[in-house]
Amino acid sequence: MPLLLQTSLTDLTPLMDTLSLTKMLEFGSSGDPLDEILDVLMLIEPDFDQLAVMDLHREIGLIFNGEHPDYRQSNTKYHNLDHTYSVVLATIRLFHGLSCDGWPVTQETLQKALYSAYFHDCGLLLKNSEEATTGATFTMGHEKRSMFFMADYLTEKNFCMPFITDCSVIIQCTNLNIDPDSLFFPSAEMQLASFAVGSADILAQMADRYYLERLPSLFQEHQEGGVTNYNSAMELMKETSIFYNDVVVDRLSISFGNLTKYMQVHFRERWGIDRNLYLESIKNNVQYIKLIVKSCSNDLESLQQYLRRVPPE
Repeated sequence: MPLLLQTSLTDLTPLMDTLSLTKMLEFGSSGDPLDEILDVLMLIEPDFDQLAVMDLHREIGLIFNGEHPDYRQSNTKYHNLDHTYSVVLATIRLFHGLSCDGWPVTQETLQKALYSAYFHDCGLLLKNSEEATTGATFTMGHEKRSMFFMADYLTEKNFCMPFITDCSVIIQCTNLNIDPDSLFFPSAEMQLASFAVGSADILAQMADRYYLERLPSLFQEHQEGGVTNYNSAMELMKETSIFYNDVVVDRLSISFGNLTKYMQVHFRERWGIDRNLYLESIKNNVQYIKLIVKSCSNDLESLQQYLRRVPPE
């Protein structure tokens, strides 16, 4: 019987069991990511407009669920609504860690980071006017589509062009093919916001307890989007630990200024847990991938013996 990942976060604190820690990492204490997003936001900036965030959260849900007049329901199983919400939560947690460590951040910068996080993968959605059958068709270059979709939304909400332009810069930092050093940041705060959202995107997906189960869905998205780096889901899984060590570690620690360390500040100040739960989970996911690659044969049926969780739809 393969080792289950539920054991990966045990003994982080004697006061909480693994299930509680996992729930906290994913949603906070209530099971609804919006509750935790708002609670952490109020810790950073008590005067922030909560209603605006609630409306944005609701409207993104409508867009992904096909309940918006312009968009079809999301049909990508990896880059889905849950992923979007988890990136927003990781973003606000990073900003909380930063604020606890004395980094001043304006309400406007927080606002830009939140809008960008909510819209960063909307380019994988299909508009009703488009003929494609899957949003994964636009995997390559979906970040640019996300910028356009976000710009349309923000224009309808009467945001000014400089605000929209700054949000577009932030979204570019979620594109792993772009070197952040090649981008122009209009201010130090915009650079910070861009690095925070870029870091949050990586942390949220690789720390997800369903990350390994979702990798076959990512392979399917890549196939549908014309990305031909891997010939099978198993090959993608084999390359994931290499990807982590060769790309992710450098991007988080160097390109994005090691903002990841502020997750530990967040969990210490928010919950009294002096650990970086995101990095703990990522490292355990990568370690388990190595076990899978070493132990199972090169076929999907064998792979599924090791990936026993069922990700929510």
